[in-house]
Amino acid sequence: MATPQELLKQAQDAKAAADAAAAKAAEAVKALQGIADSAGTAASAATGGAIDPLVFQLAIFALAVAVGYYVVWSVTPALHTPLMSVTNAISSVIVVGALLAVGVSSAGALDSGPWWAKAMGFVALILAAVNIFGGFLVTERMLAMYKKKG
Repeated sequence: MATPQELLKQAQDAKAAADAAAAKAAEAVKALQGIADSAGTAASAATGGAIDPLVFQLAIFALAVAVGYYVVWSVTPALHTPLMSVTNAISSVIVVGALLAVGVSSAGALDSGPWWAKAMGFVALILAAVNIFGGFLVTERMLAMYKKKG
């Protein structure tokens, strides 16, 4: 049976590893975005505008989804709680962006903008809020496993 100090040390090591992984993932996303933009622009220029850069950007997005799937599912169980904390932080940033997309000003009135942008911002706001709430539930449940019973 592990002592509380050993469990705390393992949790701190896991959080450090999760933070390092999140930083590397952020760098990879920036690199992929640059590659997608460059590839799309080059392909469009090479074909005289016959190929839309959006096609290449969607291909890079699909590759990023596949890589992200394999990265997340290869995480060891000890890292899941810190990983949930990182995803909650990312979702909170998404909430801020979704609020800006919805266009709610400080006075409470909606700014002018396309209706579809407001609708997509609202959907993003709802999905991010559900993700944050679910992340806290999962984190609480995982931390409950370490509490003494009795």
